Amino acid sequence: MLVGKDLYLRGGYLGDSISFNEHGKLSGHAPNGSYTLCGVRIEKVHLTKHKVELVGARYGLHFLGALPYEDPTKALDRVKITPKKKVLRLTIDREIVVKAKKVKAPKPEKGKAARKGPTTDKPVTPEAASAEGTPPATAPPAEPAGKSDADQPSTEMAAAPEAERPADPGSVTTTTSPAHAANVLKQALDNIFASSLDERMLAEMPSFWKLYYQAAASKTDYRPADPAVLRQNTVDQKARLLSKFEPGSNEYAQANGVAGMALYHAVIGPDGKPGEIAVARPIGFGLDEIAVDSINKASFEPAVKDGKPVPVLLDLVVQFRIYSKRTAAASNADADKPDANQSGIQSLPGPYSAPHQ
Repeated sequence: MLVGKDLYLRGGYLGDSISFNEHGKLSGHAPNGSYTLCGVRIEKVHLTKHKVELVGARYGLHFLGALPYEDPTKALDRVKITPKKKVLRLTIDREIVVKAKKVKAPKPEKGKAARKGPTTDKPVTPEAASAEGTPPATAPPAEPAGKSDADQPSTEMAAAPEAERPADPGSVTTTTSPAHAANVLKQALDNIFASSLDERMLAEMPSFWKLYYQAAASKTDYRPADPAVLRQNTVDQKARLLSKFEPGSNEYAQANGVAGMALYHAVIGPDGKPGEIAVARPIGFGLDEIAVDSINKASFEPAVKDGKPVPVLLDLVVQFRIYSKRTAAASNADADKPDANQSGIQSLPGPYSAPHQ
């Protein structure tokens, strides 16, 4: 089901070692990140009685410049971001299968014939029993203190090697049906992995990705839902950036040389604050999240039409760079070039680039 296939890790969990309980819920803590850093490929599966261990690698999604009306899945690279000599290790607890114990009927005592004659409820005293030659009646011996059937799984988990114990022993359930345990594990796998960007994954994405994939599905560019939002070329005074804008990068992009241009649409309100933001031409590797966060924190001068501030759709280009002496020199050269704003596109500096005047 898993080995050798390109999958997505639901939940956007980052890290090299992640544990899940038997229902596929996160056990413990793992940082959250972009889905573009959560491609996985499983290479080995180790199955024990109490858990499943999956070993593989994490992959980043690098978009190659497709616009929404093009097919984004065809202009996409999956880049291995798990370093050499390291692995991605995922563990999933299993429901424990126990054997149902058969209840045996008590056997009659051997060597004693049934006594004839009337019986009474009067207990036999030791003196009377001695006179009759029979041993005195005694109470049944108490069961020795020990583990009950319900404690059997806990005993087994405690006796198992530490590497094979469940991550969350308190949530592990038991069953007498191997088929039921297999179904619980299958459901857990479905809660952890996705073979494609299905509806559940899309529903969990932030709005700027949802708008991008909605446009991609309809093969059109993004359009604001509010018809009152104008275009930059229809206003008397265009909206423009006022504050410093330098989105950061991340270790994955820097380590794997991911750089380039990304395009975003932002609705700038009459108050100069950004509203709805949509990815137009993504770059991936978690950089789009950084760019959108920076746009939300930026300050803009609103557009003006007929002497009044109006909402406008602003296209923002962000250039991501790799920090090095060579790219620093290129950045200085780029700083001398005029911005191409004829189409209403605001060019913004990316990480490690020279600040624009």
